[in-house]
Amino acid sequence: MKQFKALSFLFLLFFAVFSILAGCTNEQDAMSAKPANETKQTAIQGDTVSSNSQTASSSEQAAIPEKLKKPVKIAAIMQMSIGTFSSQYIAGVKEQVQKFGGEVQIYNADNDLTKMASYVETAITQNVDAILLDHGRADALEGPVKKAVEKGIPVVAFDNDLNVPGVTVIDQDDYSLAWKTLKTLAEDLNGEGNIVTIWVGGFTPMERRHVIYEAFKKRYPNIKEVAKFGTASANTALDTQTQMEAILKKYPNKGDIDAVFATWDEFAKGATRAIEQAGRTEIKVYGIDLSDEDLQMIQKPNSPWVATTATDPAEVGRVQVRFAYQKIAGEKTPNIYSLEPHLVKRSDLPDKQVSMSDLSQYIPGWGQSNVAISPWMKTLEAQVNKK
Repeated sequence: MKQFKALSFLFLLFFAVFSILAGCTNEQDAMSAKPANETKQTAIQGDTVSSNSQTASSSEQAAIPEKLKKPVKIAAIMQMSIGTFSSQYIAGVKEQVQKFGGEVQIYNADNDLTKMASYVETAITQNVDAILLDHGRADALEGPVKKAVEKGIPVVAFDNDLNVPGVTVIDQDDYSLAWKTLKTLAEDLNGEGNIVTIWVGGFTPMERRHVIYEAFKKRYPNIKEVAKFGTASANTALDTQTQMEAILKKYPNKGDIDAVFATWDEFAKGATRAIEQAGRTEIKVYGIDLSDEDLQMIQKPNSPWVATTATDPAEVGRVQVRFAYQKIAGEKTPNIYSLEPHLVKRSDLPDKQVSMSDLSQYIPGWGQSNVAISPWMKTLEAQVNKK
């Protein structure tokens, strides 16, 4: 009888353990069904994102949505287009639209927010299928953007402070961009030294980066700011170089300046050139954003530019286009989406010259933002390739 009770107890114990393991397995399977990029990307969603949905059958998912069976027209409106970051961003937008068989018109407002708002009005009048915004500010764009949404024209903004229902706003997570660069600077200086900061207000990403800079100064009180300047113009890098040359003359001795924090790669370019020409390469440059031209400068022997934090600008453009196409298709998209930035240090790069397309070999996770991808996109690309 005791033996029977023991066997019964063991059977019940085995059944309970099996049930728990089965539950854990089901939970693990449910977790693994989520896209891998969710661990690397940040999305604040107002609704379920249909590209992550696993409920429809594969045949239904692969079918091209009705609104995309004919080529669509997209207006890409930029606050300004300066430097190689902007050019690579534009290249990413054009590449993705071309793969989907659409048309895109690029508008450059030359840093004139009134002109940018008028371009949105123009796009509405032309009845485009979607509008992409690059930078800009809500106080200038909210009115025309709301008008576009009311007319049923999807809007996806990049590095913008818009908060309009139905508009997806993506960014590079400017807080992380600034912190990763500044933390590296602080570690390299061992928590003390004199720095020059190059920054300009009036741009949403710059304002966000400055929030972190203010926190950085409190965190590292022995790192002193000896100068601060910045101008966004049609020749930002050249203007920065001239301004940095003046700073170097004001602080001519070794040890007067230990590092430069540049909140934009155009600033970093100008500062780097000024430092090189003055023979002051003991001063190290820490930047934000990256392009092929920047990589060449960073990899140059004895370059003062030693680190930058960035996302792939071309991938930013591609992601923005994919969100726009999902909106045209009637799929739900996030209200806010942040791409994960990556720290790129010269010491992590090989001796040979590399390009942006090579960075994934040396910087884990670079350019791998498998986001805003719907199964029908492959079908659409295949259809375009047949033509």
